Amino acid sequence: QVRVVESGGGLVQAGGSLRLSCAASGSFFSISAMAWYRQAPGKQRELVATITSGGRINYADSVKGRFTISGDNAKNTVYLQMNSLKPEDTAVYFCNVAGRDRNYYSFASWGQGTQVTVSS
Repeated sequence: QVRVVESGGGLVQAGGSLRLSCAASGSFFSISAMAWYRQAPGKQRELVATITSGGRINYADSVKGRFTISGDNAKNTVYLQMNSLKPEDTAVYFCNVAGRDRNYYSFASWGQGTQVTVSS
């Protein structure tokens, strides 16, 4: 079983910065990718950024140039540095971890989410 825990959310003024962390733990064979999603009230969950174990990175157009995703493979941890935050970035941010378990079956696990609120 894979446990995913996010941290680092909070309240910040527009233009400010926050850094989110996500750590995966438990019994698994490997992690292939980690990603950040967000869900604002009344909206669907959307992909924010992804990073693969090989270092390939992708961003949603809405956060390019403002957010930076990075990972530490040794710690099974991914970070999301969020700069120049806007009120429209307000959402619950979720971490998703994909990989192979010890039976080599694929898995994708979600964290519980962390609230990010940007005030204008």
